[in-house]
Amino acid sequence: MKKWTIRIWTVFLAAGILTGCKAILEVEPQSSITDEVFFRSEGDFEPYVAGIYTVIRSLANNVTYGTERGEELIAANNNRFSVAYMHTLSPASGALNYAEWYRGIGHVNLLLEKIQPFPFASNPDVKKRIQAEAFAQRAWFFFHLTRVIGDAPLMLQAVVNDDVPLLPRSSAADVMTQILADADMALELYKSMSAFSKTSYPSKYRFSYGSVLALKADALLWKAKVLGGGQPEFQEAVETITEIEATGVRLNENFKDVATVRATNNPEVLMAAYFQRDETPGGNYAKNALPFESILGSAINLNELPWVKSSGNGQGAYQISPLSRALFTNSADKRIPYTWVVEMTNTGPSFAWINKYPGNVYFDDRISDNDVIIYRLADILLLKAEAHAGLNQGSLAKAALDQVRLRAGTGEYTGALDKLSLEREILNERGRELFFENKRWWDLVRFHKGGTLDIYQYIPNLAGKTTPLFWPLNTTVLANNPKIDQTEGYK
Repeated sequence: MKKWTIRIWTVFLAAGILTGCKAILEVEPQSSITDEVFFRSEGDFEPYVAGIYTVIRSLANNVTYGTERGEELIAANNNRFSVAYMHTLSPASGALNYAEWYRGIGHVNLLLEKIQPFPFASNPDVKKRIQAEAFAQRAWFFFHLTRVIGDAPLMLQAVVNDDVPLLPRSSAADVMTQILADADMALELYKSMSAFSKTSYPSKYRFSYGSVLALKADALLWKAKVLGGGQPEFQEAVETITEIEATGVRLNENFKDVATVRATNNPEVLMAAYFQRDETPGGNYAKNALPFESILGSAINLNELPWVKSSGNGQGAYQISPLSRALFTNSADKRIPYTWVVEMTNTGPSFAWINKYPGNVYFDDRISDNDVIIYRLADILLLKAEAHAGLNQGSLAKAALDQVRLRAGTGEYTGALDKLSLEREILNERGRELFFENKRWWDLVRFHKGGTLDIYQYIPNLAGKTTPLFWPLNTTVLANNPKIDQTEGYK
């Protein structure tokens, strides 16, 4: 039987992230080995699980799925939006090939199978921690994917030869059941470690007890509103987030630090994707929002703008939309200076450049290399407010919401405490607090499904259209697996 080849260059690359730049430069660029050769010792599993985070980083750095279909962005000088932004997705245009998600899932499945016979007798906690991270990674991949395509194949077995199972889609409800089961398995493994501490975040670029709780809470809110759940999921989300609050994370005093202080030293961040100049060529997605020097010739406030010298380091493609700016109804909101800055010319205001992820200025240019946040406490507190609102617990929802508002300097919420009023305010607060953090589209879908707003009226590019909220699959996916159906609404 032909051996299945594992290309693991990303494994070593990600392992290098954690051991330093020098080690990265010493790594062979790419090698092809088989699973029979690679998994020979207990020491092989640590670099392998670390390597899977490169797939998570790649997906977390893609704004097509979490941002572009929302209302946050409009074109700036260099329009480069996709058909997703225009909501003209079709099987022939903008359709999805989900290979990257299943690449990550496949690596997890292989690790979980291969690690079983190794006893890790000298330190059983290492095996438990690696397994916990792997289960969390699989939960993350499936959660990300089901928010993109809804029903999805539940591939849970390791593929060790060319006999790849051809699976039909499982219902989104079944996918969610697996997501929560994997998250719970990860949490139990962490808690079973002899050295377990709920406040331990050994690396904020990898899953830990607290960040798995965040993933679980996020999934529970999706299940409650999008998949026909309700009170039990809201209640479990509240309990899960209460446990997160006991893990030692806290809000940054200054909102400026949220996106600019590295996760390692950022008390608010539970998990982030690591970016660093030269280690990740091209930088993170915020590069698309940074203006470059040659398009700012008439700017009279150049020193206030997050500009780059070279168009290779910034694209000048995005600016904040008027709809998102309108969410900031309080001019004293401390987040405004760290969310956007308006380019001023002698003839008046021009583009509203995004400076949420401003990058770092080096000797030769500004580079878009801030960590991309996956979960942070303000996000989680607003999920808690949303869960309390779902339970009709107005005062408790307000208390969670106010923690975020007080840091922003906008004062306590003074509006009505009925469910719909609170949900509208929480959605608006998420729009202010989490702008450009690659969550807005999924927030809008969740609140649309929950009855808070009509997304087909709210999103300008979606108004008057009937484009489904999930993505179509492309012809490669459909040709490779005859058991896969096209996404509902695109058939």
